[in-house]
Amino acid sequence: MEVGQRETSRRSMLAQINVTPFVDVMLVLLIIFMVTAPMLEKGMDVALPEVANAPNLTAAKEPLVVTVNRNGTIKVDRHQVDSPAKLGPVLQQVLAGRPDQTVYLEADRTVPYGQVVQVMAAIRQAGVTKLGMVAQEPEK
Repeated sequence: MEVGQRETSRRSMLAQINVTPFVDVMLVLLIIFMVTAPMLEKGMDVALPEVANAPNLTAAKEPLVVTVNRNGTIKVDRHQVDSPAKLGPVLQQVLAGRPDQTVYLEADRTVPYGQVVQVMAAIRQAGVTKLGMVAQEPEK
């Protein structure tokens, strides 16, 4: 009888699940997510030109922003576009579902003027009639 009792007691001990390692792993994953999540929202670094009385971009509900960074990379919101020639069709697709056809152009101050004009022309060819330039207030 003692042998049978030992086997049942061993079986019952093996049936218990230890959740401590599971909780430890979940806490580590939560910390990793909390640290990396703000980095995903950052976007591109653009040194905007400083202008007094710059228009406030946050006043628009969901603005469509075309960004040109110092390397010449063009992005429509978060999607990268290879060249100004491909910008027109991308904008047409994005603007097809929007009631507001306004586009804001955000260009780094070190980008050559010719490249900014090419991007502006591509935006105009996409059928955009309301184009705003984004700048920032000078620091005092």
